[in-house]
Amino acid sequence: MTDSNGLDPEDRKIVTLARSARARNGVPEGAAVRDETGRTYVAGTVDLPSLRLSALRTAVAMAVASGAKSLEAAAVVTEAEGVADEDRAAVADLGGAKTPVFVAGPDGSVRLTVSAG
Repeated sequence: MTDSNGLDPEDRKIVTLARSARARNGVPEGAAVRDETGRTYVAGTVDLPSLRLSALRTAVAMAVASGAKSLEAAAVVTEAEGVADEDRAAVADLGGAKTPVFVAGPDGSVRLTVSAG
């Protein structure tokens, strides 16, 4: 478990944004990523008949589509215990293997921090 209070303020911000996206949209997961310039990208789970994306992969796609060159950090708010390998791979593709991914519960408490790679 990671103490959410011990997080850098910018890391706490992306956890809060991810939690807000989950709650606002009523989706299973909310995610946020921060790029190399400090810009943030927030997304929820996409679950359409023809398109299914996790919140984290959607946030990474939004960053790429907006011109981000790298990621500093990522956060996902979920009831799951961890992060799917495909989600970590998407973060690693843009941010590198050492990019931290914060996994928080629906209450916003960070339960786990893993590297993308």
